Amino acid sequence: MSPLVAHALVWIPVAVVTAVAMEPWAAFLHDRLWHRALWPIHRTHHAPRRGVLEANDALATFHAPIAMALIPYGCLFPATLAGQVAFGVGVGMTMFAIAYVLIHDGVVHGRLPVRRLLGLAYVRKVVRAHRAHHQNQVGGYPFGLFLGPWELARARRRGASRQ
Repeated sequence: MSPLVAHALVWIPVAVVTAVAMEPWAAFLHDRLWHRALWPIHRTHHAPRRGVLEANDALATFHAPIAMALIPYGCLFPATLAGQVAFGVGVGMTMFAIAYVLIHDGVVHGRLPVRRLLGLAYVRKVVRAHRAHHQNQVGGYPFGLFLGPWELARARRRGASRQ
């Protein structure tokens, strides 16, 4: 087996697991930090935007330095397991960030020319769930994006069962 294939057998699954794990992590941060301690910054996202940028855009850079460090680390030490894992984590974080920007900023908030993605039924469900979050604002479900439809349905079932 070539070293390239052996490396890919490590970093590709790590990247996929990391990209998937970023959704619950992002939802946790959104709930526990963005809508609490960082609300003075995040509130700009829940208000009508004035101009191209909002203060909340700074929160998008939270994980970028980590991914930007892990990818070159993996490239510098490709023969080690730690290097391959680091590379995979950095790639997975980057994959999630790209998908998040395309769907959240592009489709949901119309900040990028990617409206064609609304042709996908699940993207339309994500948009509806995120709009429900914006209607509730502070404390409102769902806090996740890609799992937002599931999270919103679960919150509604819990609410209905309490009544």
